[in-house]
Amino acid sequence: MRRRLAALAGALTLAFSPSVAAAPTGDLALLQQRDAQLFSIGWRLARANAPYCRETVPAIGMLLHDVSAYDDPAATRAALGLSGDIGVQAVAPDSPAEAAGLRANATFAAINGATMADIPPSQPRWERLAMLQDRIDAELAVPAQIGWTGPGGTLHSEQIAPVPVCRTRFEVLSSGSRALAEGSRVIFGRDFPGFAYVEDEFAAAVAHELAHNLLGHRAQLDAEGRTRSRIRLTEREADRLMPWLLYNAGYDPRAAVRFMRRWGPRHGGGLFRKRTHDGWDERVEFITAEIEAMGQVIGETGAADWSRHFRRETGPD
Repeated sequence: MRRRLAALAGALTLAFSPSVAAAPTGDLALLQQRDAQLFSIGWRLARANAPYCRETVPAIGMLLHDVSAYDDPAATRAALGLSGDIGVQAVAPDSPAEAAGLRANATFAAINGATMADIPPSQPRWERLAMLQDRIDAELAVPAQIGWTGPGGTLHSEQIAPVPVCRTRFEVLSSGSRALAEGSRVIFGRDFPGFAYVEDEFAAAVAHELAHNLLGHRAQLDAEGRTRSRIRLTEREADRLMPWLLYNAGYDPRAAVRFMRRWGPRHGGGLFRKRTHDGWDERVEFITAEIEAMGQVIGETGAADWSRHFRRETGPD
């Protein structure tokens, strides 16, 4: 497991050993590339749909990781040119973090005076980053002072104002090919085939998983029971919400249909035999009908407000 975070102070003095590394290669480079791919799309979807989400959090569009959670932390620090354990794994385009000058492979140093160097590694190794993520979410309730160093060792300090995003974190695991939603997280295995698709088709896959979280499906199934019929209805709802989320983020909502036609015949068979999902061709029909219904709403109201106009098949109206 690997994951993200860190903090800064105005008159901050840290003992950095500046270094400039070659670009990461092999598995590390692939993991960072796919983290950035998922995070950028996830940010775009979560930011654009924030006006319609029941729960939002302040965010600046920065994804962090803790190199102490890797098998060889020293080699990872050297490969990425980091001067500490907490690095910037990705920065979302058109985000406050990007506007402030943060870039991938910067070393995250501090937030509002709390320095990363003062926080020891944890056991299990992923726990420190999870704790830091929660702390940063709290600190970002108002504009926060963020400190970082670039690969050349220059210390930067900027006050960065957050923006609201739908409450979900986006993570890539270092192995596996599945995608799933865990209520507050969207998780993709590194080998998920959609990473190789064009952007809007992969965005459709991300939107499907995000839809599960926005509709509260995990909690709903925990409360009502995970029967095949209930799971199938939640999957159908997530499919139908995909085009709404895509449209609000500036993607072609028909990318949801193209994704399903590309992904379904080759990768959906095992799940469909269990009948926890509709057949991929049925899913195309449901999505196509939803795009038509959404178009009528947009024509009448001028907005794709799914919080008011999306028809639920499960849970509360």
